Amino acid sequence: MSELINNAEKRKELLKHMILQLHDGTAPEAVKQQLIRLLGKVPYNDVVEVEQELINEGLPQEEVLKLCDIHTMALDGVLDHAEAKTAPPGHPVHTFKEENRALRKEIQTLAQLYNDIKKAKSKNQLSSLFNEIHQHFNALMDVEKHYLRKENLLFPFLEKHGITGPPTVMWGKHDETRELLKGALEALGATDDITVEEAKTVIDLVLDPASKAVDDMINKEEEILFPMCLDTLRDEEWLQIERQSIEYGFCLFDPKVKWSPEGVEFEKTVSEKIDKIQLPSGSFDVKELTAILNTIPFDMTFVDKDDKVKYFTQGRERIFARSRAILGRNVRQCHPPSSVHVIEKILDDFKSGKEDHTAFWITLKDRFIHIEYFALRGEEGEYLGTLEVSQELTEKRKLEGEQRLLQYVKKDA
Repeated sequence: MSELINNAEKRKELLKHMILQLHDGTAPEAVKQQLIRLLGKVPYNDVVEVEQELINEGLPQEEVLKLCDIHTMALDGVLDHAEAKTAPPGHPVHTFKEENRALRKEIQTLAQLYNDIKKAKSKNQLSSLFNEIHQHFNALMDVEKHYLRKENLLFPFLEKHGITGPPTVMWGKHDETRELLKGALEALGATDDITVEEAKTVIDLVLDPASKAVDDMINKEEEILFPMCLDTLRDEEWLQIERQSIEYGFCLFDPKVKWSPEGVEFEKTVSEKIDKIQLPSGSFDVKELTAILNTIPFDMTFVDKDDKVKYFTQGRERIFARSRAILGRNVRQCHPPSSVHVIEKILDDFKSGKEDHTAFWITLKDRFIHIEYFALRGEEGEYLGTLEVSQELTEKRKLEGEQRLLQYVKKDA
């Protein structure tokens, strides 16, 4: 019957119906058999379009996030990549895929170590095995660079092409994976006096789910995300992603080739034609103003009245990852799905005039981070946008007494 369903719209409607069956509780394997029987192979771009349509039609993104793993299981082996494009060495997608190969090696090694632990007969065998597992989880943590490049470089360009659903869902899965990896490292730090039975429980409930989450994300990328991106983004956009990738670093792999598409040049973002910027209290040239903004000891991000990111400072020590790809991006899409409701609340209160300032402080990798949001208003009180100011205050919190004598701060090595 699969040859009868060759109309793209009918095929997508049927696919949408089957994904909603998953939403209603139908087992993934049962849906998978239906897909094979009725559709044969499913073009990967159909899945992307259907996921976007479901969100547009009102299915909450949180529900799509819950369904993500389930419909990935149902579509495993069913997606058609016959016409998928390939990426040459040095291209961002080629780099992402090479990183995935390195991650998969770590995951496969961990799977073998899990089996070795489950076969262990004594506590003495566990110590060295858990040390090895710890080393490989330390390597898996490098996936953070991989995820940051997706979130801050790849996703903004997809959004400019109107593809917002899959990036939002995938970012949510990133955050779930981060939490699982964090939990795995915490568990591994408490395995000094563990029994064989306890070790098996830790593997089944903590370690295996964490490494499996990384593996599942690889499947989502290679089956859907990367083919879709290659079909959607232009060489000019890929070049911007490639040139800015170095700001985030690479995961268990260093690109050996610098990719440069023929006839495409990297776009400069600052016009050299601007000589002076005149303000009421003085003036700067572009070089002076850039140096001032990048020297002040905190990060600033400006979001305009339409909620678009228009500017961020580029100091030597950034607190949160930023790239030029976020310029022009809706600020809601620059935050994890779990915190978007907070951003919505701040923007609504600032725009209404109800509030002008709020602050948060968090501990991030032993650093004390202070984050403030300020409403920007014109002379008539009209809302112009929001300024986010982030400061790393770990050392300043330790200050006591006074320092009146001249003492220079040591330069970075």
